[in-house]
Amino acid sequence: MATLTSCSFTSTPNLGFRTVRLKPNRNDFTDRFKLYDRRNYEKHINILFSNCRIVGLNDNNNNNRGLFGGFECCVTGSGDNNNNSGGSGGEEKEVSQESNLVTISTEESAADSEKDVVPPPASVSSRPPTISPIGSTYTNFQVDSFKLMELLGPEKVDLADVKLIKDTLFGYSTFWVTKEEPFGDFGEGILFLGNLRGNRELVFAKLQSQLTEIMGDKYNLFMVEEPNSEDPDPRGGPRVSFGMLRKEVSEPGPTTLWQYVIALLLFVLTIGSSVELGIASQINRLPPEIVKYFTDPDAIDPPDMQLLYPFVESALPLAYGVLGVQLFHEVGHFLAAFPKKVKLSIPFFIPNITLGSFGAITQFKSILPDRKTKVDISLAGPFAGAALSLSMFAVGLLLSSKPDAAADMVQVPSMLFQGSLLLGLISRATLGYTAMHGATVSIHPLVIAGWCGLTTTAFNMLPVGCLDGGRVVQGTFGKDALVGFGLTTYSLLGLGVLGGPLSLPWGLYVLICQRAPEKPCLNDVTEVGTWRRTVVTVAIFLVVLILLPVWDELAEELGIGLVTTL
Repeated sequence: MATLTSCSFTSTPNLGFRTVRLKPNRNDFTDRFKLYDRRNYEKHINILFSNCRIVGLNDNNNNNRGLFGGFECCVTGSGDNNNNSGGSGGEEKEVSQESNLVTISTEESAADSEKDVVPPPASVSSRPPTISPIGSTYTNFQVDSFKLMELLGPEKVDLADVKLIKDTLFGYSTFWVTKEEPFGDFGEGILFLGNLRGNRELVFAKLQSQLTEIMGDKYNLFMVEEPNSEDPDPRGGPRVSFGMLRKEVSEPGPTTLWQYVIALLLFVLTIGSSVELGIASQINRLPPEIVKYFTDPDAIDPPDMQLLYPFVESALPLAYGVLGVQLFHEVGHFLAAFPKKVKLSIPFFIPNITLGSFGAITQFKSILPDRKTKVDISLAGPFAGAALSLSMFAVGLLLSSKPDAAADMVQVPSMLFQGSLLLGLISRATLGYTAMHGATVSIHPLVIAGWCGLTTTAFNMLPVGCLDGGRVVQGTFGKDALVGFGLTTYSLLGLGVLGGPLSLPWGLYVLICQRAPEKPCLNDVTEVGTWRRTVVTVAIFLVVLILLPVWDELAEELGIGLVTTL
């Protein structure tokens, strides 16, 4: 009896349940694989790939091989080394009954189309092994990697469930399905394309209700814009499609213990960076050797850092202000998410010695129901942080203009106010030309706390990636608009047009941690409304004004800082 010892694949196989004789078909490039025993899944995978050698289509050494869709399955018999199984003689070999794996062709020739079909057991899993197409010889390590990716990959939707849902949910009164495509990051779901037969919101609500009745909480249904659609829907708006994913695949996982530990460590580091900012704001009071070490690039020998201890206590008010803005920002997110029953992860604060903190990374731990919810929760944090920052900035400017508060003042370089067009103009209007047109400016520490808070909030509202601004733009104007906004933002940061000296570190931070856009909502089609669009547009405009530096000619004309011209 011949045994199957080596096999390779051309594309992601689809599942089929047919028991046939193994016969080569040179005109078909798609194989289907089925495991009749779920409990021995890993065992069959190891049997299948234990002696796997994958070859290209142009391999000439194929005397003892049957070609299946561009790949060769080695068939050997006991004591027979020349049993040509390539199909030239029309011989058929029985598959070993000791193996539960049956390999068949999805599209049989006319002579093979009348083979009997045997239905599979009810307990058979619908998840087939998916291997990337291969056109050249691969090593055993690469083959093992493919096996590992299959075992660790996301669970696919059950094909029997797909048929049941297609026949039960969709129809002439809701959504007429004309085509099915893979859906999800790894194609683990099903996207139903077709024609909408009613109001999209009403149809979606009806389909969700029926899906819950049939499948319970097994799947999540998404309403998304039809990909690559050129024509709008006849009823208005974009054409829609419905995607389906397993609940455990589509929903974010819970926060792990290690994530809590990392979040705690980052918060401690953020406290340290905030205190460091408070100490640095007292640069005119620090010992000369400390100042020289941090400002002179030729300084080598570090000074005694214990000299900084007396300045820690006076640095705490500024540190409290910076931390207060970040905590207020996160509280705003949580207060907006709570009534909508949206779960958020623990915030991961990002320390920064220039601003005290770059903000925090907060993830959605629930699938958002619609785009309005995404916009509201994403805007709540920046608005809360900006409100507290603006209050501190305004109060600090008022205290800075009073002579009786001179004991609490700190001296900062006047060039600080050239870092923001909007904040520089407000400071110039409050403090006056005389106070601003000098090498240093005496200000209250609240001004620095408010300035840093507003700058950090503006950075987080940039329309790129998974930042608050990116989520807002994606929810308000769509994912395609976010791509355009993101490219523009990266260009402005790279050229230093926005953010000044902080543009490069912030751009690197976004590229590393926040570059990916947010996942779609359940209802990712319904618009957010006119007033939300207006609020988002005004917010982005203010962000640009805050992060746009004051150029020298304007600074000299307005008296913002002391501009030295050569």
